[in-house]
Amino acid sequence: MGNSHVKSAKMSEEGDDKTTAIVIGAGMRGYGYAHYQMIMPEEFQVIAVADPKEYQRNRLQMLCEIPDDMVFQDWRELIDRDRFADCVIICTQDQQHKEPAVAFAKKGYHILLEKPMATTEEDCREIVRVCQENNVYLTVCHVLRYTPWVKKIRELIDSGAIGEVVNIQHLEPVGYWHFAHSYVRGNWHKESESSPSLLAKCCHDVDLICHWMGDRKCRSVSSFGHLSHFNKENKPKNAASRCLDCPQNIESQCPYSAKKIYIEESPGIKTGNKGWPVSVLTSGPPDIESVTEALRTGPYGRCVYDLDNDVMSQQVVNMQFTGGATASLSMIGFTESVCAREVNVFGTRGEIRYKDGMTDVVRIDFNTGQRHFHELKAPPRGPLSGHGGADRCLMDHFEHALHHKDFPR
Repeated sequence: MGNSHVKSAKMSEEGDDKTTAIVIGAGMRGYGYAHYQMIMPEEFQVIAVADPKEYQRNRLQMLCEIPDDMVFQDWRELIDRDRFADCVIICTQDQQHKEPAVAFAKKGYHILLEKPMATTEEDCREIVRVCQENNVYLTVCHVLRYTPWVKKIRELIDSGAIGEVVNIQHLEPVGYWHFAHSYVRGNWHKESESSPSLLAKCCHDVDLICHWMGDRKCRSVSSFGHLSHFNKENKPKNAASRCLDCPQNIESQCPYSAKKIYIEESPGIKTGNKGWPVSVLTSGPPDIESVTEALRTGPYGRCVYDLDNDVMSQQVVNMQFTGGATASLSMIGFTESVCAREVNVFGTRGEIRYKDGMTDVVRIDFNTGQRHFHELKAPPRGPLSGHGGADRCLMDHFEHALHHKDFPR
């Protein structure tokens, strides 16, 4: 999609190296992407933020030193203004992607849009149509394409090292406590209010399978899923509706106890009591008092067997591509591993194996029987180091495209 030529005094001009941005939604993702200003202060600047939560917008305001008159509760307050920045970074909740994306595209802002692009095909198509009509560059945050292991697998496939790809098996282990946090108690617990768990969690994975398949198109799909365990029928007898009120003999035996996940940090949950997921419980800094109060009054303290959640806890998707290649994707909520994806790519001359966290991508050569270990670069540390450094790579590519007007046609 092309470049809009509308300019204003605060936007980057010819010879000006700084790209200006507005952040819509200052939660984890929006706040994370805003750190690009810390990394590239001479090239990128966030000049406005909109978020209904005071703590989140104030935190991002302080990070990027945004003046008070450029801090908003509602992104709609910005739409009546003339375009005053180069791009907008949209990190609202899933069902709130389409409306701001369409509105800002009509104003000529280039867009970095958090995944999933939208929750319906119709909304996705409308976003694309409006961006095309207004000559707007649109990037959807499928950051995993930039991870070293994903790039290495694509490189090996493209080199012909395993011959023609005939099948890809891909596993997304969500993690037992992560699923309880996000998809039973959290923002994505109900399809009508967010999106199906497969879309929310695995649009990355569907994208990767299609990415590795190259030019081949998916022609047919079958899918099976189920919501297991997290329902009223499985609630232990005499269990309370909130974990803090649950009898100790019941709560201590429950792996999904809010006390274990957010306060005590059991052996299988190494999250820290200030970072994610604890950081999303409160409207301010997550100290022990505010976290405890959130568990007494908010959704994250409720019994996982006593909610109105309806999204699938496991799902299997089978795909067939042109030329006969097939793929399968499994999403499972009941795993020890948390988002440590596993992939096997089977070709006519060899296969590729990888599990997230390994330092090498393994390639087996059918002709020689040898195993080749392709070493991966260590992920960077510091701001935007998430997803193995892919968050930083995404921002690098997006800013480069805007600055150099390097837009695909």
